[in-house]
Amino acid sequence: MFKNNTVWITGGSSGIGEALALQFAAQGARLVLSSRRKEELERVRDACVLAGLPENDVLVLPLDVTDWDSMPAAASRVCDVFGNIDMLINNAGISQRSLCVDTDMAVYRRVMEVDVLGQIALTKAVLPTMLKQSGGHIVITSSVAGKIGTAMRTGYCAAKHAVMGFFDSLRAEMDQHGIRVTTVTPGYIRTNISVNAVTGDGEELGKMSDEIAQGMDVDKCAAVILEGLRKGTPEIAVGDGPEMKALWLKRFFPRLVFKEVAKLAREERMS
Repeated sequence: MFKNNTVWITGGSSGIGEALALQFAAQGARLVLSSRRKEELERVRDACVLAGLPENDVLVLPLDVTDWDSMPAAASRVCDVFGNIDMLINNAGISQRSLCVDTDMAVYRRVMEVDVLGQIALTKAVLPTMLKQSGGHIVITSSVAGKIGTAMRTGYCAAKHAVMGFFDSLRAEMDQHGIRVTTVTPGYIRTNISVNAVTGDGEELGKMSDEIAQGMDVDKCAAVILEGLRKGTPEIAVGDGPEMKALWLKRFFPRLVFKEVAKLAREERMS
């Protein structure tokens, strides 16, 4: 299904983005890999080529999603190389680990710029091409944190709630144009997301949290996402821990979920 499709992945240098790139490569998709880290993107490109994708079918395109002015030129570059953009996977993002009272406003601004406004800006740069094509697929990596607020993640949860709302709204707008929109809500996945999370003063946390270390394997996560994209699932929940049950509980028993996350917050402060 994805063979010869042009798939643009941000946050493509590690984690879920890297795992998706390798699985799309195995499907024969043409890949555009973006993040700020060119050397890591080149490493992922080499892995995709090793997996059988022709080198000319992988474009390394370094991109800072907070640099909105660079995005129209980046979209034009993709079209110049591959002729079209079939799928954009907005996967770039950072997490946060700090209490609200200890978090600088600059940290909240950074998280929102990377996780929300950067995704919106790139989507807006790509949409004219998809509208001209009369088709395409926009994907956003949100989180269970985009459905449930938890302690130590006020900025991250706010950002992920925001992208869920924006892209749900965009789905309604784009339906008449043949452009699909998919939101992905991962639970705990074994990546470096907590290692790279920013603390209250903007420094990196620098360690993997226990729940992430025990989370779903990232390759399994990518396989679930690809299957959901293949089926046209509008919202793909992916994970195998108890946090996935909380998605269901929040809908029907919100007070129970609020009490449980408050209890977890107390336990975290005591540990």
